[in-house]
Amino acid sequence: MLKKERQAYILHQVNLHNKVLSSSLCSEINVSEDTIRRDLQELADEGKIIKVHGGALSHSFNQVHFSTNGVYSQNQKRTIAQKAIGLIGNGMFVLTSGGTTILEMARSLPPQLKATFISGSIPAILEYMHHPNIEVIMIGDRISKNSKITVGSEAIAKIKQVKADICFLGTNAIDTEQGITDNDWEVVQLKKAMIESSKKVVCLTISEKINSVQPIKVCGLNEIDMLITELSPDDPLLKPYINAGVKVA
Repeated sequence: MLKKERQAYILHQVNLHNKVLSSSLCSEINVSEDTIRRDLQELADEGKIIKVHGGALSHSFNQVHFSTNGVYSQNQKRTIAQKAIGLIGNGMFVLTSGGTTILEMARSLPPQLKATFISGSIPAILEYMHHPNIEVIMIGDRISKNSKITVGSEAIAKIKQVKADICFLGTNAIDTEQGITDNDWEVVQLKKAMIESSKKVVCLTISEKINSVQPIKVCGLNEIDMLITELSPDDPLLKPYINAGVKVA
């Protein structure tokens, strides 16, 4: 693979997953860590990504005040957000993870909705705070600068005290055999706790992440109730998930 092709692939993976690990890129592209390190540095010098220890971050995901411009697949994420909102009723306790799709949902909540939202995502919390009728409970602990979400044992302990009506998970990767996977160990632990503390679990993802796998497992398909994408529920890409017992929307 030529350098130009390699860097285009890296940039696409950063935009798609918000964060990439150097070790994963080495395996996927089959090049050395030094090569990946140089590529990441060049892309960072060009202002296309943010280089961090062990990998890179997307610019759109690294802002506390997310811009409405430059979000990857924003139209698709808005479609997903509208579908997700249809599941929220007045009086519900709603648990949400972080991510740009969750943020689109937070921005799109109807002003008349009266519900309680529980989250450790700093950008999502800021959006919920602007809503006229939503009560906000923030899960506190140490803040991950990379993911802009609270992480750690205290955050997990507080999640375990909750019994949410519904949980919306931003999804990094989903596969029929591996289930839901991610690339951030601390975020995975939060998501595991959220799943255990919710009556209903809904995964939100753009279709481009379907049939992809990240290094760390969150849960199997049997632990989620619904998968929401921008696709029509009868799209052939979703059929294996329906066959696995997952409701799609």
